[in-house]
Amino acid sequence: MGRRARDAIPQVRTRYELLHEVLDERARRLWAAAEARALGYGGVQAVFEATGIARSTIYLGGKELEAGGLTELGDRVRRLGGGQKPITERDPGLRAALDALVEPTTRGDPSSPLRWTCKSTRKLAEELTAQGHPIGHSQVAVLLAEMGYSLQVTQKTKEGQSHPDRDDQFKHIGAQVAAFQRAGEPVISVDTKKKELVGDFANKGREYQPKGEPERVRVHDFIDKDLGKAIPYGVYDLTQNAGWVSVGIDHDTAQFAVATVRQWWRTMGSRSYPEASKLLITADGGGSNASRSRLWKLELQGLADEIRLPISVCHLPPGTSKWNKIEHRLFSHISQNWRGRPLVSHEAVVNLIANTTTATGLKVRAKLDRRAYPLKIQVSDEELEALRIKRHAFHGEWNYTIRPR
Repeated sequence: MGRRARDAIPQVRTRYELLHEVLDERARRLWAAAEARALGYGGVQAVFEATGIARSTIYLGGKELEAGGLTELGDRVRRLGGGQKPITERDPGLRAALDALVEPTTRGDPSSPLRWTCKSTRKLAEELTAQGHPIGHSQVAVLLAEMGYSLQVTQKTKEGQSHPDRDDQFKHIGAQVAAFQRAGEPVISVDTKKKELVGDFANKGREYQPKGEPERVRVHDFIDKDLGKAIPYGVYDLTQNAGWVSVGIDHDTAQFAVATVRQWWRTMGSRSYPEASKLLITADGGGSNASRSRLWKLELQGLADEIRLPISVCHLPPGTSKWNKIEHRLFSHISQNWRGRPLVSHEAVVNLIANTTTATGLKVRAKLDRRAYPLKIQVSDEELEALRIKRHAFHGEWNYTIRPR
């Protein structure tokens, strides 16, 4: 290859990248032949290396240039009958074989060859070739598109078995909330937000940065033994549109949950409701505030004794945690506020939470809770019997009131 041709490869490659999408097959080979001729000695090899167009195609384009650019073919790109037949015509059973590999009904079939593998185009091509249908992965992608398949993520729609009294429980919660709010009494929604690793780890979402200067984070998400994790437990005031979040560093326990409610009452609740005579908590049925947790009820009894208010609790029915008000009125906005930012320290977590605002006037306060909350604390039958708990007539396991002793 001549030096001139070799030096011109980058420029040819650039021109090809700009033009190849708008050129049909005939125009591409005529353009490639013209470039090769302009480069002189070694021009065909240079165009091949720059574009990947086969040398035979470039030579054919040269002959067509000499013949006037295929004028005898009119508007046709190829001569009648020219070119390779579609792969599905050459292999009539290919489409059915591919469909059998990706058809959803085969996903649970133990005999399906790809049941336990990722169904990428390369894996599909390998399996089809092994079955006697030789094909490349790029052709598999084209066929899948023609057959109506597309890359899709899983969609969360199944909630599991629905409790027969689910709707009635929601009506009961709605009635309780409305009654408390009409009377000017506090109503809060509580829950634990997803635990977060603290350190220079990747965080989902994107944030504007100077072009070409993305935030640098670790490749692997292995917990930092020194920084640990952040456990945000939140309290959302339905009436005031305000939230309190305690960021724990130990364990998400019932003690931690009630300690957060206590912090909310001391710093926000008692000031917003100085004349309060009772408190209503809406919560999920599981986790640190589970409806079956003895420790949750014992800790609430201690809180009721301390603030001298009866505390009513209404748990959401099983499988409906996503309907908890705190999820979409507080936690979703926190996630939006820190999207794309590594949570480099516990202080950063607290500051990002506390600076979360919305157009509707959401106000959030947050504080780091460094206390230890041990696991596996047992509550005896005697301690449970000593609680001043009154179960409501409707599903007393979900709805109850704890009065001060």
